[in-house]
Amino acid sequence: MNSTRGDGRRWTFGAHRTDASSQDPPPPEIAAGTRQENSSARPVAEPTFRRRGFHFGGAVGALVLVWLSLTPSLLPRGPLFQGVVTGAAAVFGYGLGVAVAALLWWMLQRQPRPTPSVLWWGLGVVACLGSVAVLAWYAEWQRDLRSLMGVSGLPWHAYPIIVAIAVVVFAVLLAVARLCWALSRWVGGLLGRVLPTRVAAVLGAVVVAALAVAAVNGVVADVAMSMLNETFKAVNQESSPDTEEPVLAERSGGPGSLVSWDSLGRQGRIFVSNGLTAAELTAFSGKPAREPIRVYTGLDSAETIRAEADLAVAELRRAGGFQRAVLGIATTTGTGWINESTASALEYLAGGDSALVSMQYSYLPSWLSFVVDQERARQAGQALFEAVHAEWDLLPVDRRPKLVVFGESLGSFGGEAAFSGIQDMAARTDGVLFVGPTATNPVWRDATARRDPGSPQWLPIYRDGHTVRFVADAPDLARPDTAWTAPKVVYLQHASDPITWWTPRLLFQKPDWLSEERGRDVLPSTRWIPVVTFLQVSADMAVSVDVPDGHGHTFQAVIADAWVAILEPAGWTVADTERLREILRGAE
Repeated sequence: MNSTRGDGRRWTFGAHRTDASSQDPPPPEIAAGTRQENSSARPVAEPTFRRRGFHFGGAVGALVLVWLSLTPSLLPRGPLFQGVVTGAAAVFGYGLGVAVAALLWWMLQRQPRPTPSVLWWGLGVVACLGSVAVLAWYAEWQRDLRSLMGVSGLPWHAYPIIVAIAVVVFAVLLAVARLCWALSRWVGGLLGRVLPTRVAAVLGAVVVAALAVAAVNGVVADVAMSMLNETFKAVNQESSPDTEEPVLAERSGGPGSLVSWDSLGRQGRIFVSNGLTAAELTAFSGKPAREPIRVYTGLDSAETIRAEADLAVAELRRAGGFQRAVLGIATTTGTGWINESTASALEYLAGGDSALVSMQYSYLPSWLSFVVDQERARQAGQALFEAVHAEWDLLPVDRRPKLVVFGESLGSFGGEAAFSGIQDMAARTDGVLFVGPTATNPVWRDATARRDPGSPQWLPIYRDGHTVRFVADAPDLARPDTAWTAPKVVYLQHASDPITWWTPRLLFQKPDWLSEERGRDVLPSTRWIPVVTFLQVSADMAVSVDVPDGHGHTFQAVIADAWVAILEPAGWTVADTERLREILRGAE
């Protein structure tokens, strides 16, 4: 039975049909010609950049990101970290260039074509000339920034080192990326035996990505964290050559102490051993001073954070800390470190009639704890404050010491954990000093976000400064010109401190501190560049303390002014503050 289609051809129903499927196969020579034609077309889909090992679009992207990585940042950078930043930026740029090129060919609905050699030569010339110009600009802004911060300039041989390190980092990261791509293609090939080709390719990439993430978050992370913990635990047991077991009952680990000297850990022993003596305080003020109390518990002092906090309170009670004029609660950084300038400045102002208490919560250094151990910092800060405050709150109001809280960097994050906000700090303490806060500090972040209109993010004003002041230099304590009533809260922060400004949002969101009025030590030429600025600030974190006092994450002299404002010691003079500032400067 036959039927006529709209195009004039006939459909045949039954055993015989006249459609294409019923046609005789083409002659062998035609089929061979077709196969030959198809095989000759395949190289068009595999451009000649393969024989060079690089994609032209990727090379362009890498070059652009290399140039952008050499733009101004917050801190002077040595050749090592600049090389790492540049190499990482180059790999990202390479991947971005490949992706953009593929998208363009897809939008044009055309197969990729070979890149002419003249374009490669032209790119090489542009790369050489442009890189020389960009490096010259890099040297200029580095010179300006180093002069601003009082840092020595880069020697001439720093520049070839930057290039060499960038090449190595780029090669390693590119090799890893290509290995992952090869694995995804291999897995996709296996899946292609039972699935459609495109579905198999996508699933292959997903499987490899999932396995990589699982390996990093699981096996690799567990093994790495175990090794790091064991390594830094061993470091924690080491003793600094200038620390000696105390002979004073006012120090943890000394006579009658509830905690052993060995259990304090390396940083705890430094904190206890290097504390000021009554003789030193008397020599400074010319007045009789008391032996200041320093209480500390280490990770090896108790089994849990809560038990460690309770032990610290018992040790504080034993030493007579609740009978002193000032009681300071310090939250440490990861390894248990406390800025000696912050601790000793308080003791100078109190004439030794003070007690400081703190506890360790991690073996890891601050930057690593910041990444993987923030919860323990929060728990430790909250547990220690609540334990001390509960004991302090039982004392008669007229016999309580002034209760102050302080911490630096990750210590400020942990110290904030005990409070819901600025007003809560003022309600439950007699003063707070947080130094170099991190961008993850919830109270700091909230106050900064709700700052008074017209005040910049790097030095905000919150509710006319009635309770809290944000300070970079001593004169900022008088900013704004309004009444500042006790209890007082002070945040010390620098516009050039990457610890304060680092956040993943830098990847794709321009921060206010680069949109508003610039900080005093941030170059006008510093600009936000997606991804690159995040990499730059990340690298700056590694060298944040390698700059002079008053810049980056280095805080010394201004701590004296902050404590004077918070404690308001009787009989203290401006000359006393200046003498203390000089002492703290010498502690760098």
